[in-house]
Amino acid sequence: MTTRTTFCRLAFIMPAVCCSGTVLAQTEYPNKPIRFLVGVVPGGATDFLARAIGLKLADNLRQQVVIDNRPGANQMIAAEITAKSPPDGYTIQMVPSGFTINPAIYAKLPFDPVRDFTPICLIANVPNVLVIHPSLPARSVKSLIALVRKNPGQMAYGSSGVGSPSHLAGELFKLLAGIEFTHVPYKGQGQSMIDLIGGHLQLAFPSIPASIPHIKTGKLIALGVTPSQRASALPGIPTIDEAGLTGYEVSGWYGVIGPARIPKPLLDKLNGEINRILQAPEMREMLSGQGADPLGSTPEEFVAAIATDLLKWKKVVASAGIKTER
Repeated sequence: MTTRTTFCRLAFIMPAVCCSGTVLAQTEYPNKPIRFLVGVVPGGATDFLARAIGLKLADNLRQQVVIDNRPGANQMIAAEITAKSPPDGYTIQMVPSGFTINPAIYAKLPFDPVRDFTPICLIANVPNVLVIHPSLPARSVKSLIALVRKNPGQMAYGSSGVGSPSHLAGELFKLLAGIEFTHVPYKGQGQSMIDLIGGHLQLAFPSIPASIPHIKTGKLIALGVTPSQRASALPGIPTIDEAGLTGYEVSGWYGVIGPARIPKPLLDKLNGEINRILQAPEMREMLSGQGADPLGSTPEEFVAAIATDLLKWKKVVASAGIKTER
């Protein structure tokens, strides 16, 4: 499937999603609590962002927003609930960019990642960063690539699990640089950080919030951030692209989705309220302080981001030879 084909498919779905269903007057919504699904246990970026946005959304809409943590299966349990919920604006979900990785990793999903959801708004980028153990004699992306080439297969990087953004960030790096190092999956980012700091691993691509305390104390060396723009939390660290690996970009976005066919008046209301929340100075300051770069978007811009990442990760998974889960 080409990028154009996928985007056209998404673009075709959006008008139908927005316009079908019973169109409720904005003044009637909401008249009962809104369920805000989170596909992980409390704690971590997904949960933090949902609670931050949910609290302000409740204030603005003058209605309770209930955070509903449904962890498991790479956030697919929560996504299945969202997909099967009525498109009435009373069920929404905070999802990470890993939402677009699952279709490339799992042969069977309990939902269609395009057809069964309405993208509402991008919330923030929580960038990942390439970090190395200080014992490595490399202090730039280019010197690290040269070092790995001289020692093929002798270095290892850790991730928070197969199919996680920290895993695929490493696979894309290998693919574009034409180098080889070993992937070591863990059950969480914290475990991989322990082994990296202890010198059992040589490098990793963790999120900035998970790694910045260790970067500041010198326990880890940051060589480049994964998005296309520098991260506000590490302004002195170049992007991996500008540091020499042209074309590298891994966007650690988080966004709010809902079931398919949310009527356009409700979609517009939810999108407008969330964008207004993200523009508030106190919200931007709080998110930035946690290593998150506030975004905001139209639904159409979120559709485009999903389309791009679905195709990117399908290609990376295939090129890296990552085994598909049945």
